[in-house]
Amino acid sequence: MNNTRFSTALHIMTLLGQSEDEVLTSEWMAGSININPVVVRKELGFLKEAGLVISRKGKVGGSLLSRNPEKISLADIYNAVKNSEVLGKKNNQPNPSCSIGKNINFHLNELFVETDQMVIQFLGKKNLKDFIDQFV
Repeated sequence: MNNTRFSTALHIMTLLGQSEDEVLTSEWMAGSININPVVVRKELGFLKEAGLVISRKGKVGGSLLSRNPEKISLADIYNAVKNSEVLGKKNNQPNPSCSIGKNINFHLNELFVETDQMVIQFLGKKNLKDFIDQFV
C-alpha cells in the first residue's frame, strides 16, 4: 500500500499536540508538511469526524485537539484516515476456473483482516503524547 494518509494525519496531530491550546490554520500546517492546504483540510475533516480535532471556521479559524494527547492513541488516528487494509486490496477478478483463483480472495481477506488487527493493536499501545515527546 502506497498511502501517505496516516503519516499526514499523524503529522497534523503532532503539530496540534505541540501547540496545546493554540488554534492552527490548515495553511500553517501545510507549510510544515509541505503539501497543499486542501489536503490538510481533507484530513482534518476525517480527524474531526472521528472526534480527534475541533475546527473553527472564519477569520480566526483553525483547528486544535479535542482532548489531551495522552488520551489519543495512534490507533485512533490510523482508524480515522484508514481507507484500505494494511496489505492493500484483494484481486479484483481472479479466474474462477483456477484452483487458486477461485479461493484466493477468501484467504487474502483472512490474512488482511488479521494483519490489520495486529497493526491496530500495536498502535493502540502508543499515544500521541509519547510520539510528540520524541521531538522535544
